[in-house]
Amino acid sequence: QVQLVESGGGSVQAGGSLRLSCALSGNTHTLNCMGWFREVSGERREGVAAVDPHFGTTYGDSVKGRFTISKDNAKNALYLEINNLQPGDTAMYYCAADSGHCLGSYVMNSQYRGQGTQVTVSS
Repeated sequence: QVQLVESGGGSVQAGGSLRLSCALSGNTHTLNCMGWFREVSGERREGVAAVDPHFGTTYGDSVKGRFTISKDNAKNALYLEINNLQPGDTAMYYCAADSGHCLGSYVMNSQYRGQGTQVTVSS
């Protein structure tokens, strides 16, 4: 089993930045795919970004350019930096991981996910 705990969300003004963090624990050595997805109003899920030893770093089509994913293997941590936040970025952001391989656009289908961290952007 793998556990994921997100942090770093909050309420920001449009144009601001946030850095989301995800702490991973458990059998992390079994993981290949690690990434982020977001969920709007409990309905629509959108893959944001993923890092994967096979596919490299990939991003969802709608978020390219303002989002940067990174990871720290020594700390078992995953990060998502979001710049120039817009109201349309308001969502619950989830960290996700899978023993299989994945692309950023589809990371919401991963085996494991955290509880999420809320990002709210006001205009």
